[in-house]
This record gives sequence, C-alpha cells and structure tokens, in this order.
Amino acid sequence: MRVWITLLLLVLGIEAFAQERAIDKEVVVAAPVAEVWQSWTTRAGIESFFAPQAEVDARVGGAFHIHFDPLGEPGLKGADDMRYMALQPMKMLSFDWSAPPSLPEARQQRTFVVVRLHDIDGKSTRVTLHHAGWGDGGEWDKAYAYFDRAWGAVLSNLKKRHESAPIDWTDWLDQLKKHHASPAK
Repeated sequence: MRVWITLLLLVLGIEAFAQERAIDKEVVVAAPVAEVWQSWTTRAGIESFFAPQAEVDARVGGAFHIHFDPLGEPGLKGADDMRYMALQPMKMLSFDWSAPPSLPEARQQRTFVVVRLHDIDGKSTRVTLHHAGWGDGGEWDKAYAYFDRAWGAVLSNLKKRHESAPIDWTDWLDQLKKHHASPAK
C-alpha cells in the first residue's frame, strides 16, 4: 500500500510541476533566421523593435539591459541588469527578466525567458517565447498579467520591424520627456 501511495504522490508532484504557470507566445516573422537572430542579439536589433535604448552583450552572462525609459533613474529604466543565460546561435537564446518598477516586491526576484527560432522556408521564421519561473499571489499575479499582454506586443513589434521598418520611438520618447518634466503629484 505504501508503494502505491508513494507512486501516487510522485505522479501528482510531476503533474503539478508540468502545469507550472508560464507565458507562451508565438509569431511568424517575414525574415530569415539570421536576421531575426540579429534582432535579439545586437543593440541595433533590440532598439529596432523592443525598446528605445539597450545595452547588449550576446554571450552567456552578458548584458541584456532593455531600457523602456532611458530617461529614468538607474534601476528604473526597465529591464535593468538582466543577463543572457544561454545562447545557441540561430536557434535559441534565454535571459533572466524582472517585473516592472511599479511592482517592487516582484521586481526583487527574477524569472526567465526562452526564445526559440524555427526556420520555416528560408525566408520566414517562427519565433516562440516561453516565460517561466513565476511565484504565486500578490505582485506575482500582477506581473504575470502584465507580461502576458506585453510579450504579445513585443512579438508584434518584431513582426512589424521585419515587415516594414524599425519601430520609431520618437513619440514614446517625447511622452517620457513630458512625464519626467512634470512635477510629482
């Protein structure tokens, strides 16, 4: 009987682990894998679709700092101090990630993102994004909901960047300048 109980608990534990909360997104980009890879692994690439400013050093442990608010104080620019965790050229990259500054408790922690590139026909690339490592409750739930929306927008921008042109961040930066110039309320 104890063996059956142990096996049942093991199966239930594996099933719970398999059902870990994660965000999964996918997009098909009208560009060869090498071009999409450059979008994720160079400063110019990141700034063409992801954010107006970045510091990128595409090597394990290298910088993957994505500044959505380049006018912000250090630590409040966006994904400050993130790092590449793994790179398999033209196939996969991963990086750690933090919650937005508006969620300081969750921001003290890190989650991780895995991006995979799949060649479709030499001219198009399927990009899959898997974001995991979530805690439960409170700010974790808010961060999860935020990124469930945000990653869709990021991948949409990646698609647009390769279909038409790099994202023009002028209006975004103008709004940030106004925000930073206005007195605190």
